[in-house]
Amino acid sequence: MTQTSESSSDATSDGTDVLVEASDLEVYFPIKSGIIFDRTVGHVRAVDGVDLTIHRGETYGLVGESGCGKSTLGKAILNLEPPTAGSVVFDGTDIASLKGEDLRRERKRFQMVFQDPMSSLDPRQTVENLLLEGMRAHGLDTDKDATRARLRELMSSVGLPVAALSKYPHEFSGGQRQRIGIARALSVGPDLIVADEPVSALDVSIQAQVINLLQDLQDELGLTYLVVAHDLAVVRHISDRIGVMYLGGLVEESDGAELYDVPLHPYTRALMSAVPVPDPQVEDSREQILLTGDLPSPANPPSGCRFHTRCPWKQETLCDTERPQLRVVEVDGASASHRVACHYAEQVASGEIQPHQVEAVSVESGFTGPVDGPDAPPEAYVGV
Repeated sequence: MTQTSESSSDATSDGTDVLVEASDLEVYFPIKSGIIFDRTVGHVRAVDGVDLTIHRGETYGLVGESGCGKSTLGKAILNLEPPTAGSVVFDGTDIASLKGEDLRRERKRFQMVFQDPMSSLDPRQTVENLLLEGMRAHGLDTDKDATRARLRELMSSVGLPVAALSKYPHEFSGGQRQRIGIARALSVGPDLIVADEPVSALDVSIQAQVINLLQDLQDELGLTYLVVAHDLAVVRHISDRIGVMYLGGLVEESDGAELYDVPLHPYTRALMSAVPVPDPQVEDSREQILLTGDLPSPANPPSGCRFHTRCPWKQETLCDTERPQLRVVEVDGASASHRVACHYAEQVASGEIQPHQVEAVSVESGFTGPVDGPDAPPEAYVGV
């Protein structure tokens, strides 16, 4: 939610009551080559060195363009996509290191709501069986009467009639199917829910209903959300804090409202300039940034700052040689929790550094072959 209770806000501001803490998290996907024997000739760096903290009871919004790694990051936090390196500490337990039965037992504390409600629901099962599946897996259906009462409670909490339990997913609309997906996530009583583009496949009017439902459930059950989205309006409405991702890494993190009022990273400023404003005079006079060039390949990301190939504020030093770290900057309007990964954030904000024209760089795709045998580095692939 945009504004949670005072106690939750205090906990977030003073850094206490951390529920999830990801440190130097990496998720690399191997690139294979060969007809008879598969050889690893490179890696796609979907998530590359992310540090992320989510406080209990808050909603953390994660935004970025398609292919930046935000969905993979959400799955890695739940260990649905095993991290290549780094740690994910959930309420004191490093779930990135858990396997087998230990991981299965811990899973009831964190669940996921998927982007496509139709493909995430088994069309051969009724709603009742879909909800019971998770409860049975975690031993939560030992009493028949209590289980029936729990199913009715779940239907009521997501705004569906009890009669929906006997129906199949194809008998519902998209918004209703997403409600079923939310009910399935709630069935095991989780503390954390990762919502991966929960409303992007829905009509605008249905989006508002689902977002309001998520907020009401958070107030009622004390849930913690990680909401992955590309719709900036949705993220602004629901999030306490927002992180902006670009090419596998976080480039800016701030309180929800502050990020929109004081965007500091050049990429964030470009994103905000793309959000339409309903006032024609404001729309014509405000800053508009059109990025040049394509998103670089995550198999061969640029050296230094990942954004420097498209950045209108790029400088001759540091930008293309040293990767910036998330840091707190002293800029008017920026709080102590506002972090940005930019070498020249203060100079850009003050106007000392002015934007310049960026020359388009062609991006070639395709495999050029291993450079030096089966363990060739990602540079074997052509990118920006």
